[in-house]
Amino acid sequence: MCKKSPLGGLVCVLLIIGALNWGLVGLGWLVSGANWNVVNLLLGKWQTVESIVYVLVGLAGLYKLVMWGKCCGSSCCSGGPGQPVA
Repeated sequence: MCKKSPLGGLVCVLLIIGALNWGLVGLGWLVSGANWNVVNLLLGKWQTVESIVYVLVGLAGLYKLVMWGKCCGSSCCSGGPGQPVA
């Protein structure tokens, strides 16, 4: 049985943030050509912090790619296939 780790939880949160942000960027562009990049809107004044968030999201994706299928199955944020998110 696989135990949840704090790192795994953080990775899932970062992947969700990244996915929602990319979805809003695409939707904003399609609907009105607007900038719906929430990370940029919230952190745009702090370019370094904004860049760190993007790097962390990228590292979370890389981590998940490497860990895919190991221990807990291929589902992000779950204990394995068919198990609910805690």
